[in-house]
Amino acid sequence: MEINQELLLTKIKAAKNGSQSAFNYLLDTFWDSVYGFQLKKTGNAYESEDITIQTFSKAFKRIETFDEDYSFSTWLIAISKNIHVDMIRKQKSSIRSHTTSDQNEKVHRIADETPTIEDKLISEQHLAQLLTDIKQLKPHYQEVINLRYFQEKSYKEIAKNLDEPMNNVKVKLLRAKKLLAQIIEDRKSV
Repeated sequence: MEINQELLLTKIKAAKNGSQSAFNYLLDTFWDSVYGFQLKKTGNAYESEDITIQTFSKAFKRIETFDEDYSFSTWLIAISKNIHVDMIRKQKSSIRSHTTSDQNEKVHRIADETPTIEDKLISEQHLAQLLTDIKQLKPHYQEVINLRYFQEKSYKEIAKNLDEPMNNVKVKLLRAKKLLAQIIEDRKSV
């Protein structure tokens, strides 16, 4: 994909000034390349997605430090590499991660398709289709959507609940909304 460098620089400058639409543009433009890079490194979709979210979170938090004389994608990949290296160090230093990672992975693969009480209430309010669409998302995206829109928690409360930095929560929620919009669009076009 060829990126218009002039437009990219404009968006980076706008992002440095806090423009949310510029952040969205950068996320949309570079998500696949960072995620693909991590998927090759880790071989694990969940881990790759988590590292990619952390990468954009860190990049957006420190966007003002980006030097426009260099490549933005290279800067993102460098951040991504560092996060991955830090993650490997933490895993190696933690005996617990070696003993529970297989069990945790199995838990994430189990899809809960039984309707909850909330599901029934929402169905009665004619939102059953939305819930069906949300359930197509990965569990961690379902969780942030549930906390934000169904439990009406603030970003700060969600960050505390998930024990993640607030920027990670914002990026994860942004990504969840984009994926959900794509699911709804795909369903409507069928």
